[in-house]
Amino acid sequence: MRALIVDDDPLVCQSLKTILQADGGIEVVGMGHDGHMAVELFGTLKPDVLLMDIRMDKMTGLEASEHILSQFPDARILFLTTFSDDEYIVQALRLGAKGYILKQDFESIIPAICAVHKGQSVFGDTIVTKLPKLLRDSGRADLAEFGISDREQKIIELVAEGLSNREIAEALYLGEGTVRNYLSVILEKLDLRDRTQLAVFYLKRA
Repeated sequence: MRALIVDDDPLVCQSLKTILQADGGIEVVGMGHDGHMAVELFGTLKPDVLLMDIRMDKMTGLEASEHILSQFPDARILFLTTFSDDEYIVQALRLGAKGYILKQDFESIIPAICAVHKGQSVFGDTIVTKLPKLLRDSGRADLAEFGISDREQKIIELVAEGLSNREIAEALYLGEGTVRNYLSVILEKLDLRDRTQLAVFYLKRA
């Protein structure tokens, strides 16, 4: 796997390079220190995964991601940051980033990169716990274009708010098994793997 690292702190870049290359299956093909370098290096090197900070001088990681994804829609970008601000999380998700983890969760960096390389979305525990609130605050997404019925939409909204299958069943006067069946159909329609991916998908659409 080929990885590109972009962080405004050269020492962080070097530390991340050391961590990644110790894995043996990851080659760091380049390092940059601002958003402009991220855009330039990504276009030149075409890495499998871009590991990038958010707050940087000249051009932020979010701005760089927007440029990169406009040219390379399949780009796999994983944000690694010290900030878990709600605004950053929402922007990152809506831009199409594949993951958002905190620098202090250093043990999860390699597993996260590997998961993103496989096409999965990855969010650290701190981020996942914020999703229900972000989803409640972001408005209502319209998923009719995906063949989602009104009942399925309601179930998705309740999943996004953090309710369990039992709680959803009680709220909608359904059996718990019926809710599980609905969720299986919903995940298949949206080509998603689990409830977390469903919540993230909903937030990106809201």
